[in-house]
Amino acid sequence: MPSMAAENSDVSKAEQIKLQANEAFKAHKYSQAIDLYTQAIELNSENAVYLANRALAHTKLEEYGSAIHDASKAGYYRRGAAYLAMGKFKEALKDFQQVKRICPNDPDASKKLKECEKAVMKLKFEEAIATPSSEQHSVAESIDFRTIDVEPQYGGARIEGDVVTLEFIKKMMHEFKNQKSLHKRYAFQIVMQTREILMALPSLVDVKVPDGKHFTVCGDIHGQFFDLLNIFELNGLPSDENPYLFNGDFVDRGSFSVEVILTLFAFKCMSQSAIYLSRGNHESKSMNKIYGFEGEVKSKLTDKFVELFAQVFCYLPLAHVINNKIFVVHGGLFSTDGVKLSQIKAINRFCEPPEEGLMCELLWSDPQSDPGRGPSKRGVGLSFGGDVTKRFLKDNNLDLIVRSHEVKDDGYEIEHDGKLITVFSAPNYCDQMGNKGAFIRFEAPVMEPKIVTFSAVTHPDVKPMAYASNFLRMFS
Repeated sequence: MPSMAAENSDVSKAEQIKLQANEAFKAHKYSQAIDLYTQAIELNSENAVYLANRALAHTKLEEYGSAIHDASKAGYYRRGAAYLAMGKFKEALKDFQQVKRICPNDPDASKKLKECEKAVMKLKFEEAIATPSSEQHSVAESIDFRTIDVEPQYGGARIEGDVVTLEFIKKMMHEFKNQKSLHKRYAFQIVMQTREILMALPSLVDVKVPDGKHFTVCGDIHGQFFDLLNIFELNGLPSDENPYLFNGDFVDRGSFSVEVILTLFAFKCMSQSAIYLSRGNHESKSMNKIYGFEGEVKSKLTDKFVELFAQVFCYLPLAHVINNKIFVVHGGLFSTDGVKLSQIKAINRFCEPPEEGLMCELLWSDPQSDPGRGPSKRGVGLSFGGDVTKRFLKDNNLDLIVRSHEVKDDGYEIEHDGKLITVFSAPNYCDQMGNKGAFIRFEAPVMEPKIVTFSAVTHPDVKPMAYASNFLRMFS
């Protein structure tokens, strides 16, 4: 049995480490803060504050599963916040009701409970008035962009006829850079034409890069339009000779998501082989409702666009294979071995992402350093080790996995003995992480990855999450 002096020494050391962790948290070094809080917990597991603080740090890294695990031990407040961030409003409501019972006179608890009650009421109302799926009609059926008049005083970019040209895109990007809007007639045209293109694609798209040609893969953009422009400045605009694959999470968090998605969709309309687009976990109704895209669309376009984007996101492919050797997916691999590319190609993706199964795991899973599989730190999908990666590659005669989904200090990370690369293309994520962005260039026939990193550029003074849900901003 340890002596009283030893126990007091551990408690004192834990407090010192907690203070270091708090400083790391304030500096937005959330991974370092988690490591330090963990050391403090190992020295003094009875202090619920350490667990609560670590839960909040996990939330900042979008590791909601780990946050809920810690918060469940620490108390109702942090767990409720983690449930809210995942869009699990009913579970969050139960926790905040408990907080209110424990602290009936706490104004902060009252405010969060009220916001949570409003979210649940809205959800119930939407469920009550929802049209049965068998009777639903596509919003696209009610849109004829050709009948929308363009006012004579409109001086922005215009599409002449049905063809989206490079000249139009350049003017549109210039207008966006100066914080001007695209007329909704042309926004509808871009999204509707992209819809037709994506509908015809399989869930797994094969990409062929001819010998002597190159191909660029980018990770998450998350509404950081001015960093997207910087990528094009560094690596050239998308074209048949300079093709790109953007690997999901185009929108949310950053407050220029409308500009990002219209730009990417416009290039897809210009040339299908100039740009490839893959679905991320943020191309979904639940994420867009919480993390800002829905609010931004309503502010910059119209409510009808919210439903239209939600439908078009369901048409995005789930993965790509480049030259039969490189598997590119937003999230990661699966809870079982033996999954073949033919099974991925056969997934019916025309829906909101489910909470389990192959589609869910493609969008949400993350690699881990340990072999085997483990629970997801996000609370959705799973974590998979290098042995899982190598078996999947061997089973499908592949050489490499490229995925995104996780912010990395250097914009990328090479794992699993070089068989898996994470690429993240949103530098200084949310204006606070201090990370670099990256993209990967491959040149045929060798297809060796050449990683280019870059720093964030300045943007207009519109904060990230400016259009996010009220209850989420309370925890930001």
